[in-house]
Amino acid sequence: MSRIDYDLTKIKAIVFDVDGVLSPSTVPMDNNGMPMRMVNIKDGYALQLAVKYGFKIAIITGGKEEAIRMRYNALGITDVYLSAGKKLPILQEWMQINGLTPEEVAYMGDDIPDLQCLRYVGLSCSPHDAVWEVKETVRYISPMTGGYGCGRDLIQQVMAARGEWLADDKAFGW
Repeated sequence: MSRIDYDLTKIKAIVFDVDGVLSPSTVPMDNNGMPMRMVNIKDGYALQLAVKYGFKIAIITGGKEEAIRMRYNALGITDVYLSAGKKLPILQEWMQINGLTPEEVAYMGDDIPDLQCLRYVGLSCSPHDAVWEVKETVRYISPMTGGYGCGRDLIQQVMAARGEWLADDKAFGW
């Protein structure tokens, strides 16, 4: 049973921020001052499975490093938007290109740059450790923190509501 108060069968697309959502908000830096993000393997599993089931998945991040694109492309996600200073116009254009209405889209973000997107979509979500402004705005707060399975939590609930979580052999491989 879902913990999310929303008709999850409406969801056709899920959009994620990276830092603080799919990676922890504390990011180590290399000797050149470049961020070295951690990723959660369970989030990765759920992301690639959602792609296999035909969900539209997008990444919209202020991060600039091509390593981000490489990580999510490897999971089958082709819509990866880097250096997103203003996220809402990117989200709106992506939704228009994909023929999506706000009610069909879930967005998970954790900080101020995500607020406009969170207010725009039908299902707004955040990790447990999001900033208070986000937590006051979203419909669902995952019990998981950013970088530690909140993406998996959302995807699993959406897919389960549609009868697609562990529904066939697609679930048992990468």
